[in-house]
Amino acid sequence: MKIKLCDVNLAALEKLPQFTDDKSGIGVHYVDAYVKPMNVKLEDGTPVKCKRRGLKVVFSVGGRKGEGLLRRLASGSDPVVMLDAALAEATAAAGVGLTVENSALLLDYEPQ
Repeated sequence: MKIKLCDVNLAALEKLPQFTDDKSGIGVHYVDAYVKPMNVKLEDGTPVKCKRRGLKVVFSVGGRKGEGLLRRLASGSDPVVMLDAALAEATAAAGVGLTVENSALLLDYEPQ
C-alpha cells in the first residue's frame, strides 16, 4: 500500500554544491535538506526516520531498518543521482519501497 510520506523538498536544490560552499564531494548540505522532511510519523503512529551519517544514509520504518551508501564512483559526481541510489538501497534493505510522484515521496509499506 502506498502512503504519502512527505512532499519533495524543492528548496534542497538550492543546497547543491554549485550553489553553496560544499566541498564534501557528495553534497552533504543537499542530502541533509532532502531527507529532513522524511522524519515523520505515519497515520498509524509508525515512526519513519531518514538521516545521513557520513557517507551512509539510514532509513527506518518502525522496526525495519536499512542502510545505503553515497557512492561517488558508482553513481557519478551528481549528488541527486547519488542520493537516489543510496535511498533505493536503504529502502530495499528495510523491505519497503520509495517513489517520487507529483512532487511527493510515496512509501510502499505494509504494516506488520
